[in-house]
Amino acid sequence: MAMRIATYNVNGINGRLANLLGWLEEAAPDIVCVQELKAPDEKFPATALLAAGYGAVWHGQKSWNGVSILARGGEPVETRRGLPGDPDDAHSRYLEAAIGSILVGCLYLPNGNPAPGRNSTTTANEGLQHTGERHDRRRP
Repeated sequence: MAMRIATYNVNGINGRLANLLGWLEEAAPDIVCVQELKAPDEKFPATALLAAGYGAVWHGQKSWNGVSILARGGEPVETRRGLPGDPDDAHSRYLEAAIGSILVGCLYLPNGNPAPGRNSTTTANEGLQHTGERHDRRRP
């Protein structure tokens, strides 16, 4: 059985909730990684998404960033919050959840951080490499 996994950059979930709900109904993906929520956790529209048939986990932030993982007909189980390898991550850019036997990571890295040296992209790449290695070791 094929599974449809999609990403959706909502650019403000509460202001564009009708667009997201319409797309979910039309496209009917099984799993969706949503980026740029631009809403704190307490303002996430979990009830509306549940009414549309999607369970959700989310990592929000007022005015910026924010990610969510949606599962059609199921409840994602959060396994990680924040960029792997960055204990000081103050941005809501990474969330990981188990949906059945599948582990899904949702990452939002905005384009544009021209400063040389370490930045969120460098940290994310390094942290995700270690995360992948950790999961590989768990396989039989």
